[in-house]
Amino acid sequence: MSYSKIKVAVIGAGAAGMMAAGTAASMGAEVTLFERNEKAGRKIAITGKGRCNLTNNCEPNEFLRHVVRNPRFLYAALNAFSPAATMDFFEDLGVPLKTERGRRVFPVSDRAFDIVDALKKYCRENGVRQTHARVGGVSVSDGEVRGVSVNGSTEAFDRVIVATGGLSYPMTGSDGDGYKFAEAAGMNVTERYPSLVPLTAGNPCSELLGLTLKNRKIICSEQGEMLFAHFGLTGPLVLSASAHIVPGGSYTAIIDFKPALDAKTLDARLLSDFDKYKNRVMINATADLLPSALLPHLLRYAGVELEKKCNSLKKEERARILSALKGYEIKITGTRPIEEAIVTAGGVDVKGLYPKTMESRSVKGLYFCGEVLDVDAYTGGYNLQIAFSTGHAAGIAAAM
Repeated sequence: MSYSKIKVAVIGAGAAGMMAAGTAASMGAEVTLFERNEKAGRKIAITGKGRCNLTNNCEPNEFLRHVVRNPRFLYAALNAFSPAATMDFFEDLGVPLKTERGRRVFPVSDRAFDIVDALKKYCRENGVRQTHARVGGVSVSDGEVRGVSVNGSTEAFDRVIVATGGLSYPMTGSDGDGYKFAEAAGMNVTERYPSLVPLTAGNPCSELLGLTLKNRKIICSEQGEMLFAHFGLTGPLVLSASAHIVPGGSYTAIIDFKPALDAKTLDARLLSDFDKYKNRVMINATADLLPSALLPHLLRYAGVELEKKCNSLKKEERARILSALKGYEIKITGTRPIEEAIVTAGGVDVKGLYPKTMESRSVKGLYFCGEVLDVDAYTGGYNLQIAFSTGHAAGIAAAM
């Protein structure tokens, strides 16, 4: 009695693809991993500024609170392969990990390539066959996967897992192929746009190039760091806030420059400083409060003359300065291009997938995982964990 292994094709050797391929192979499937680039894991290698923030050390329920779009879809996959499981997975593969501020998890070595090498090792040890080739399409007939098209011919496979990524960082190989495969199979793909991306804004940002503000409040009532750039705003707070920016919306960033002081306490501070420097002009009397590069913009915003003497400042002018310090508004005009985004928002509609397996509800044997899905989260290791969890779920299901 002969036994024929299930043949699985995985398209894309990124975080989700390598996890899916290695997992399916560990379950006994015959797996071929297709990667258009000469090297696997190119996007992993540049994440976290080359350090790779691979997950967030928290419980699944806490994790889901940091997922912006379709968190409920991830419930089963995340509980089956949690952040704790991911940490155990990489440490078992010989990569010691550490947890830093914000529960962010990194390799102790601070080398993203250690994560890439671990995933490659996982695939290799489980017998995954990797091939350097670009898949042109997925063959579907009678509502069932038949194989993939490579170099003009179709290779037969029982299952196909699409893990091609989104549209961000196209130099790593993500150019939207997975969306085309889904649409060709009759599946719905939602609008794609950048997430975790710098925001564009008008002045005064161009005049404040390079000025960094630490521990400030911004959109979404978060507190941390932001940076003024020539195009607008960037920094950790801004990237997380951008996850809420959708095309066509109208947004304003409201910055609290003194989040540790309530209005009453800050007003008392202003009175004290203005009394201390009563014979100085305003531009010189407020240097204890803010970086010098910001002072003229804040005073103009408040409608106070830069050369006005402190001892002639009116009560209503002080009130306007207080208001500017606690609620400096900058009109957001948009985002930087999707090519500069950390992740892509939108993608394969999760309503068309089974959440436990990542399999298409309409095409038997077709699976999607990772950034190609309409699921994304804040910075902090959440998006890579989504890739690992959904890749693990797809790998197990495709091998059965």
